Amino acid sequence: MTSDADNPIVLDVRAMRVAVRTDHGDGPVLVDDVSLQLRRGEVIGLIGESGAGKSTIGLAAMGYTRRNCFIVGGEILFAGSDLRAMSLEQRRALRGLKLSYIAQSAAASFNPAMTLMDQVCEAPIRHGVMGRAEAEAAAVQLFRELDLPNPETIGSRYPHQVSGGQLQRVMAAMAMIGKPEVIVFDEPTTALDVTTQVECLAAFRRLIREHRAAALYITHDLAVVAQIADRIMVLRRGKMVEFGEARRILQEPQDAYTRRLVRERIASLAFVARPESAVPLLEVDGVTAHYAGKPKVIDDVSLTIHRGDTVAVVGESGSGKSTLARVVTGLLTRASGDVRFDGASLAPRLKDRSRDQLRRIQMIYQMPDVALNPQQTLLDVIGRPVAFYFKKTRAGVRARVLELLRQMDLPENFIDRKTSELSGGQKQRVSIARALAAEPDLIICDEVTSALDQLVGEEILRLLKRLQDELGIGYMFITHDLGTVKRIANKVVVMLRGRTVAGGDTASVFAPPYHPYTELLLSSVPEMRPDWLDGVLARRSARASA
Repeated sequence: MTSDADNPIVLDVRAMRVAVRTDHGDGPVLVDDVSLQLRRGEVIGLIGESGAGKSTIGLAAMGYTRRNCFIVGGEILFAGSDLRAMSLEQRRALRGLKLSYIAQSAAASFNPAMTLMDQVCEAPIRHGVMGRAEAEAAAVQLFRELDLPNPETIGSRYPHQVSGGQLQRVMAAMAMIGKPEVIVFDEPTTALDVTTQVECLAAFRRLIREHRAAALYITHDLAVVAQIADRIMVLRRGKMVEFGEARRILQEPQDAYTRRLVRERIASLAFVARPESAVPLLEVDGVTAHYAGKPKVIDDVSLTIHRGDTVAVVGESGSGKSTLARVVTGLLTRASGDVRFDGASLAPRLKDRSRDQLRRIQMIYQMPDVALNPQQTLLDVIGRPVAFYFKKTRAGVRARVLELLRQMDLPENFIDRKTSELSGGQKQRVSIARALAAEPDLIICDEVTSALDQLVGEEILRLLKRLQDELGIGYMFITHDLGTVKRIANKVVVMLRGRTVAGGDTASVFAPPYHPYTELLLSSVPEMRPDWLDGVLARRSARASA
C-alpha cells in the first residue's frame, strides 16, 4: 500500500452489532462490537470458523442482513455516509454499483434461464449508468482481464455450459462491471480445484489492483487469504479476536485461537494404511459416459473400492470427477463399461435399481445451497430418508434425526430450523447427516469439507473416519484438497480430461517420480506464505516461455 492520502478510507465500520429478531423477541447476537477501516486498494481478510460471523459482516458492510437479522448497533460509513441512516432505496442504488458482492456458490447465484451476458449487464443497465452496447463492451473487457476463454463469445453461454472456475470469474465480472469502490468476496474459491483456484486468485488480485477497489475477502483458509490480503481479522463467535498485518498474523499470531488455526493449517498430514477387504464393494470397469449431443466426458475409467476403503478422485474442474460420481449413482447413464456393487452389476439408470441398492449408495453434494431445500426444516431434510427406507413412526423419525444432529455436532434445537437459517458449514453437516440417515455402505463425498473452516473440516473428517471404522463404510472422496487426500485416502485416482492418468495407493502416487499432471496439482496447493502465489505464477510463466 502507498500513503493514506493516496488510499482514503472508503468503508468505516464502527462497533457494529448484528442480532436475530423473531416474533418471540430478540435472539442471539451474531456480530458483536466489530470495527474496521478499509482503504481504497486495500484487502482485509476475514478468517474464522463456520458461524463466526464472517458472511454476516460482509453483507452488513453493504447495509444488508439476512431474514430476521438486523443491524442493532454501531455505524457503517461508506464514503462518509452512514448506510444505516439511508433509506432502503438509497442503499439499493449503491448495491451492484458502488458496493458489490461475490458469493461462495456461483452455481446457486446465477439464473439458469439467462445467458451470462444478460446477467453481467443487468445491474448497470437497470441502474441507468450504461446502455446495452456499452455494458456488453465493458463485460467483454472484464472477461478478457479475468482470463476467461473466448471473451467475445462466452457471454452467450448459459451458466451450466461453463466450468465452476469460469462461472466464479464471470461472477467477478458481474461484481466489477459497475466499477465498485468496495467488493465483498465470500469464499469465492472454496469449491474450486487447486489449479483453478490459483488462476482465480491471480485474476481477483490483478483486478483489485488495476481497479484500485477496496475488498473484504472472506475465507476459512489461511493459505488462501495470505495471497491476497493486506490485513487479516480473525473472528470467533461473532467477536474479533485478532486484527493486524497479514504477515504478522500468519507468522506471529498472538491469540490462542489464531495460533490453533495456524497450527491446524500447517499440521503434518500422514497417510494411514488400512487392510483391504476380500470382496470389492464397488467396481467401475472401463466406463465411458457423455451428455446428450456432447463428446465423451469420461473415457475408459476404472477403479475399485473395498469395504473400509477411501478412494480419492482428484483432478481439475472439468476432469470428469463429478460425472463419474453421477454414473455410479445412476444419475447419468453410462455409454459403455460396467459398474458392479457388492458383486452384482448395477442397472445404468437410477429408476431401474432396487430400493435397497439406492439406500446403500448415498451421495453428499459439493454445494449445500443447491442440494438443500431452503424452505424445509432439518427434520424434513434429514428425516425423509429415515421415513422412506425404514418406515419409522413420526416419533421414531424425530428421535433418529436428533441422534444424527448430535453426531454432526449441531444443536438439537436446530431440528425445527429451516436450512436457509444456517451457515454454509452447518448446511454441509446437514447434507452429511442426510446421507448417513440411509445407513449406506458406500458414500460418494463430493467436496464435503470445501465449505468448512479448517477446525470444523477436521471434525467432519474425524467423524467420517470413525463411522468408517465402526461400520466399514467405503468412500469415494472427490476433492481438490490434496492435504485431505493424504490424510484420509488409502488410494488415489488422478483424472485429466475424462481419463485416469495416475492411480494406486496414496503413498506411491504422491511420491516422485510424479506423473507431470500430478506434479502440477501438488505444486498448486497454497502455502501459508504471502509471496507463494507470486512464485507459482513466475514459475509457470517461465515454463510457458521456455
